[in-house]
Amino acid sequence: MKRFILTGTPGAGKTAVLRQLELDGFSVVEEAATDVIALWQACGIAEPWMEAQFIDAVVQLQAQRTRREAQLPDAVQFHDRSVVCTAALAKFLGRPHTPMLETALKQIVGKPFFEKRVFLLRNLGFVTPSEARRISLKEALRFEEIHEETYRQFGFGIHWIEPGTVLERTKAIKREAGI
Repeated sequence: MKRFILTGTPGAGKTAVLRQLELDGFSVVEEAATDVIALWQACGIAEPWMEAQFIDAVVQLQAQRTRREAQLPDAVQFHDRSVVCTAALAKFLGRPHTPMLETALKQIVGKPFFEKRVFLLRNLGFVTPSEARRISLKEALRFEEIHEETYRQFGFGIHWIEPGTVLERTKAIKREAGI
């Protein structure tokens, strides 16, 4: 099985590209942070990322989804982010790595679970705010740098996916993935 990670800043177009890959017949694993944010906001927490337990909640949901999807017989999977993204998020938020995050990182880093080449979608030059996405373009560009640094730190190579239409970006990913 080949498991590829798609990552990038909030608003870079990952979800649209993932939806296209899914329509093209590939298995996809959803991002965890956005769902944790939505749930906690529905429970009355306006800025969940400010809560001390936020990083661990993301790690826990990511691990649950990854374990579930690892059981599928699909030959190729695309993951919307990974625990390495959560490490980048912790750095962006100025938070230390929690024991749960460290354990999750050790479970995938240096092991043949994910392909060692990550598809990093470049930002689109703007950020459309939402309830879960309250980040400026300047912050998004810094977050993009942190993602690149963090993935490289954990031994992953970066393949940049430049701005373009969803179909152009999807085609570039499939070409680089050899599928």
